[in-house]
Order: sequence, then structure tokens, then C-alpha cells
Amino acid sequence: MKKVLGLVSVLFMFVLSACGAATLEGDQAADNGEVEEKTPEEITIGLSISTLNNPFFGDLQRGVVEAAEGSGSTVRSVDAQDDTATQINGIDDLIQQGVDILLINPVDSDAITPAIEAANSAGIPVITLDRSSEGGDVLTFIASDNVEGGEMAAEFIIDLVGEDASVVQLEGVPGASATNERGEGFRNVADERLNVLESQSANFNRSEGLTVMENILQSYSDIDAVFAQNDEMALGALESLEAAGMTDVIVVGFDGNDDALDEIEAGRLDATIAQQPNEMGRIAVDTVYEYFAGGAVEDEIAAPLELITAE
Repeated sequence: MKKVLGLVSVLFMFVLSACGAATLEGDQAADNGEVEEKTPEEITIGLSISTLNNPFFGDLQRGVVEAAEGSGSTVRSVDAQDDTATQINGIDDLIQQGVDILLINPVDSDAITPAIEAANSAGIPVITLDRSSEGGDVLTFIASDNVEGGEMAAEFIIDLVGEDASVVQLEGVPGASATNERGEGFRNVADERLNVLESQSANFNRSEGLTVMENILQSYSDIDAVFAQNDEMALGALESLEAAGMTDVIVVGFDGNDDALDEIEAGRLDATIAQQPNEMGRIAVDTVYEYFAGGAVEDEIAAPLELITAE
């Protein structure tokens, strides 16, 4: 009897070992770099946008949806409403729905890491748009060169008002890669050739841009120019400056949204560093198809930038 029990125990341990080995092999197979090829009609894209209250991200979403649905793919979108917890929950919902790939425009580049790691664990590839992620495995990052854009803004201000001009910078959401990179580019030039009076966050928000600018004007009355890291903040700052009678201050935004372009044409806003969010969305969808066709995908893909002025 003891011999029989021993044999059963050995067999039981062997079965457990075999099951464990099978599970390990399955995990490895999901992470061995091979791609299950799919046609556009077979692909469901999960899209997480940081906020649809910002026209730029609305255009980005439209770019993705138009390009994908025009090729027969399905897009499932969630709006994070500029809240990291909401974004993580929305991405979790997309993972549970079994989307084939995730396009994520992070609210916060660091805080998005757990959501990307959850997608990694589920075997769902991730592409980040406009803002990068500090952690997790990402197939590629698609964005304009924000550092270059910040440098373009500073150079434009110098061209108009000269070196050593007194300037204010309105920063975006703290921790977002776009905030860090646009600020880096601006300071690359401004620290050497401009007098930066103040640099404060207005969270990429128009009403906050107005409020923060009002507060800055309580401390500084001699301002030559303002660089806002997006058009929404630039338009808010513009309202504050006009209310204070400071219509000669140069204001430069970033993104190239429709409201900003209208104000440039009207002669109120001086310039914007224009991204092309609709084109960024199209590039993202083209990259999805390239990936599922078994093609090579670059680690980073640049979207075009353009300085737009009234001239």
C-alpha cells in the first residue's frame, strides 16, 4: 500500500509539474515577439483620451476614428476627463472587452504606468499618443517633437521683441511628458537669451490660464511676452492681458487648434506652434495596421510641427 501511495504521489507531482510547465510556456508564447497577423476588419482598437474638453484631443480622437472606421476597424473610446483614476478605470474596461491594441493619450506620464503594465500582462500592445509613459512596455510613442516646439516658441519671441525680453511661461499638467518637453525646449533658449519672470502651471486649461495670468499680473506689470504650452492656456492668458489693458504683450500658444487659428487671423493671438492632431491619429492607425501586418515599428514616430503667425 505504501508503494502504491508513493507511486500516486509521484504521478500527482508530475501532473502538477506538467501543468506548471504548460502555463509557463503559454506566458512565454504570448511574449515571444510574434504577432498574430490581422486584417483591418478584424481589429478592434481601444482609445483612451486624456480629455475631450480640449479641442486638440477631440481632433486627435476624430483622426483615429475616421482612419480606422474608414478601413473597417472598430474603435472603442473612453474619455479620462483629465483624471488619472478615471483613465486607469477606462483602460481596464477596454482590456476586459478584449481590444486588440490600445492607443493611450496619458493624463499623467508617470501615473499611467500601472494601466500600461496591466495591458502588458493581458498581452495587449500599447501605443502612446502625444504624451509618453514613464513605465511599462510601449510599442511606440507618436508625438510632435515637443522640445523643438518649445525652442521654436522662444526663438519667435526673440525675433519679435529681442533678447533679454521679460517673459512668462504657462505650463501644462505637472508630470505630463508634453509639459516637461515643451518646457525643456523653451528653457533651452530662454535661460540664455530671455528674462523668464515666472513659470507656473495652468494645467492646459483655458480658465486656469486666465486665472494664473491674473495672479502673475499682480506681481509683474512689465511683461513683453507669454509662452503658453498649449492654445487653451494662451487664449485664457490673452483674455486676462486684454482685461488689464496690456494688448501689446506677445502671446504664443502651442497646438494649432481652431480657436487659436481664428484669433491669429483676427490679430489677437500672435502665434501658435501647430501640431496636427488629426494627422497624428491617422499615423497611429497606420502604425496599428503595420504592426498587425507583421511589419517593423519604430520606437518613436514624429508628427509634423509648424509655426503659424498672422503673416
